[in-house]
Amino acid sequence: MPLDDMRRWIGRSQTVEDFLAPWPAKALIATLDEHDPEPRMGDPLPPLWHWLYFLEAAPASKIGPDGHGERGDFLPPIELPRRMWAGSRFSFDGEPLRLGDTARRVSTIKSIEPKTGSSGSMVFVTVQHTLSGPRGVSLLEEHDIVYREAARPGETAREPKPAPSDSSTTRTIVPDPVLLFRFSALTFNGHRIHYDQPYVTGAEGYPGLIVHGPLMGLLQIELARRAAAGRTPRSFEFRALSPVFAGAPMTVAARREADGSLATWIANAKGGLAQQGKVTFR
Repeated sequence: MPLDDMRRWIGRSQTVEDFLAPWPAKALIATLDEHDPEPRMGDPLPPLWHWLYFLEAAPASKIGPDGHGERGDFLPPIELPRRMWAGSRFSFDGEPLRLGDTARRVSTIKSIEPKTGSSGSMVFVTVQHTLSGPRGVSLLEEHDIVYREAARPGETAREPKPAPSDSSTTRTIVPDPVLLFRFSALTFNGHRIHYDQPYVTGAEGYPGLIVHGPLMGLLQIELARRAAAGRTPRSFEFRALSPVFAGAPMTVAARREADGSLATWIANAKGGLAQQGKVTFR
């Protein structure tokens, strides 16, 4: 697809409204195994838990070969077959959304940028989400999506650089297929790389099921906000660097910085840096 045609999608927007019911929050607490109190109407929604709402529901007849909805509606019809969540940035300047709110998400395509890397051609699409509730705008999110070429025969990923070793708090998790399934179900994410072993190894050339980038981002800010109890996040960002595969332990880590922020990261089973981020506080 020519670049000029792709860029015609810039500025395209989509609005979704949803009722923030307690059940998805209750199910996520169980999925993360945090043993938190049962959520109730009026409770503030923790950072990133808005991903449980405003879900896309493409008809079965409109599903693409990777399990996502067909391209060319809201997102541009980029022809590169492999799609990944590359990273996100959040600003939490408003009042938090609360369970029981009727809320709105306005999504706008902000940029479309082709690039070339060691693995071939890529296209990065950035979508900006503005989330509002009864008390006004609650948060802004920028979501980076990367589209990549198909895997080449014999292609192997480069080993990531070592993760930092100076964390102040950590949590080790073994992301098994049940965890991946439950998170996919909660976010109505049909992407087959997270649950379809023959597809992810055969069609996309990865060695196993891939842990969701947003799941790892959620685990990063969950660790940070619990380590900084009583402080309210102002911003969060994370960037995916290398895939993490199901079945082997991964470590979620954070480190206090001199300016009061927390650096966060995910280390894979070999100690490689898979995802990195930063949380600032009000």
